[in-house]
Amino acid sequence: ICENLEKSMEFYQDVLGLPINPERPDDRLPYRGAWLWIGPEMIHLMELPNPDPTDLSDRPDHGGRDRHFCMGVEDVPALEEALNKNGIPYTKSKSGRAAIFFRDPDANTLECVETEPWR
Repeated sequence: ICENLEKSMEFYQDVLGLPINPERPDDRLPYRGAWLWIGPEMIHLMELPNPDPTDLSDRPDHGGRDRHFCMGVEDVPALEEALNKNGIPYTKSKSGRAAIFFRDPDANTLECVETEPWR
């Protein structure tokens, strides 16, 4: 869920490098949205009121202790570099895994763990 689709698209496309799926309709739903590829899967951004608190003082400091979804990446240090370049704070996994947690512009938490390439 996002408050501003353009701001979210800038984050997911420009910072994270996720491509849009042009085959998904953006005019058939009663709200604005977009589908972005994450490997063979997709994330659906929906411009709707957010039922979760967006004030970070009302959320756990470490995203691993908040609701989140996880996606595999091939190179966590490269992602850290992109996040640093864009001033996006993150925390490293408390377990010692090659994984980081960060938030999108609407305080949704993402976990990225280093994995082998998809299949």
